[in-house]
This record gives sequence, C-alpha cells and structure tokens, in this order.
Amino acid sequence: MKISSVCDDGKLTVFLSGELDHHGARNSIPKISEIINFELPTKTVLDFGGVTFMDSSGIALAIGIYKRATNIGSDFSITNTSKQAYKVFTAAGISKLMKISCAEALTIN
Repeated sequence: MKISSVCDDGKLTVFLSGELDHHGARNSIPKISEIINFELPTKTVLDFGGVTFMDSSGIALAIGIYKRATNIGSDFSITNTSKQAYKVFTAAGISKLMKISCAEALTIN
C-alpha cells in the first residue's frame, strides 16, 4: 500500500494505491493519522482511485481514519472507489456513516 497526500487550503486528500488488505491497513492507519495530526485539515478525503484490491480490512482503515479526522473536527469522505470496494462499504453499512463515492457507474438490477 502506497500513500501520498496533498493539503491545499485546509483540504487534505490522501491517495491510496495498491492492495488494501490486513497488512496494508495495519501499516496505513498510523501513517495517515500522522498526516492528519500534522496538517489538521478542515476536510479529509481518502482517494481510493489507485486501490487495486480491497477486502474487509478497508472497512477498518476507513473507520479508523474517520474517527481520527472527525475527532479534530474535520469533515470526512471517501472518493474514487471501485465498484467492488463501494459494494464492500455499502454492505457493511459504512455509507450510512460517511460520504462515499464510486469512480465507476453502478448498475442497479
């Protein structure tokens, strides 16, 4: 899991790329929390555009970062998820807790 970030005018965007599995989530949560602690953003966005695989560990990462961001008063959202990641978040009810957008068009049957 690779992490990069940009903070502009109080908006922190954290770009994730690679596989988001147990190992990736466990290592990423403290790194992203450290970035939030340094930047103290008013808005935090996790960009999943580069995530090639995500299992339920992505839920742990999302909740951990959501808690850290909202604890400092930062709005939080997730953007550019794949269909698969969006379905994982939605099935777990995470989309009721935070804003999540999918990069791909979803078809509802």
